[in-house]
Amino acid sequence: MNETQLGRWIEGYVRAWNSNAPAEIGDLFTADASYRTEPYAEPWHGRQAIVDGWLAHKDEPGQATFRWHPVVVSADVGVVEGRTEYRTDPPRTYRNIWIIRLDQHGRCRDFTEWWMREPATGDAA
Repeated sequence: MNETQLGRWIEGYVRAWNSNAPAEIGDLFTADASYRTEPYAEPWHGRQAIVDGWLAHKDEPGQATFRWHPVVVSADVGVVEGRTEYRTDPPRTYRNIWIIRLDQHGRCRDFTEWWMREPATGDAA
């Protein structure tokens, strides 16, 4: 994997995030992929389970923006740091770490995310 391949995959992820189209979601992952919504969560195994889990917990299209930068990109793994801003009432912002393992065709075979909500303005000491 290189930074260009990782960037292409994340662009596809963000498109799927904003469309909730099952085909776009499924195209991101290998048939036997694992997706963890947090480090110790039971993973969704397999493309269809990932699509089903995603749609069961979907965000509304256009509700969130995601910015990211790579932390580590190696032949086997990409680690990115992101910031997700939700335009909700009240607005919410999260910091994210994603660990992404792609196969030789650019599909994800293993995905784990860590997320932490930022304190609301004025909440931080």
